[in-house]
Amino acid sequence: MHMRLLVMSFAVLLLTWLAGPARAAEAAPEYALASGDTIKITVFQNPDLTLETRVSENGAITYPLLGEVKLGGLTMAGAERRLADGLERGGFLKQPQVNIELLQVRGNQVSVLGLVNRPGRYPLDAANIRLSEALAMAGGVAPGGADTVVLSGVRQGKPYRVQADIAAMFLDDQRSADVYVAGGDTLYVHRAPVFYIYGEVQRPGVYRLERGMTVMQGLAQGGGPTLRGSEKSLKVVRRYGDAKAEEIAPAKSDALKADDVIYVPESLF
Repeated sequence: MHMRLLVMSFAVLLLTWLAGPARAAEAAPEYALASGDTIKITVFQNPDLTLETRVSENGAITYPLLGEVKLGGLTMAGAERRLADGLERGGFLKQPQVNIELLQVRGNQVSVLGLVNRPGRYPLDAANIRLSEALAMAGGVAPGGADTVVLSGVRQGKPYRVQADIAAMFLDDQRSADVYVAGGDTLYVHRAPVFYIYGEVQRPGVYRLERGMTVMQGLAQGGGPTLRGSEKSLKVVRRYGDAKAEEIAPAKSDALKADDVIYVPESLF
């Protein structure tokens, strides 16, 4: 009985793990062959048709019996079907079973732009690269960069855009946001949100807006008010969308928003 309970508990844990957020993420997009990729082609029971080759700049390979065959832009399954159809239509084999193994990815690249340490274009050296891995190839987010990254590209012929919170992926276990990237995708990291503080403060200037930062914490970033400053009378100038900026008198526990301006006036006494 005890053993049966252990087995049932293990089964429940296994099902929970399989249903976790990492497994709930979308399936990896089918990899499309591109120029520069190295592949190995084998045909069942026909070792003489085994070939290791590189996809040329025009997306083609030269294959025994068939000559030049265009494979660029096809998925692995699509490329296998094209070669099998060619061998069968040419009368060389009946119902050939073709298998293609991707040895090296060189044709597909992803662009990483914005506030990253090494912006540029990077080859996808494997078929299933995730957003966090592509960002790591560019050295990660640079100082002053936001916690979010925007990925844009094309999926199944339609525009594709995702905004992912990098910190939440790991701090809040939102692993489903760590989507797969595909050749031609662009990752962009914007500047981090900031707020401004001026008037009778120790260190007026521009500061990074941290998550959940309050007015009091923002004031502390500026070193607090000077001896002549009036903490009780401080104001925040805030813009709501495209509307005109408004001056508000917030509580010290209120949350700061991006581009807020904290003003500490001079005390009247």
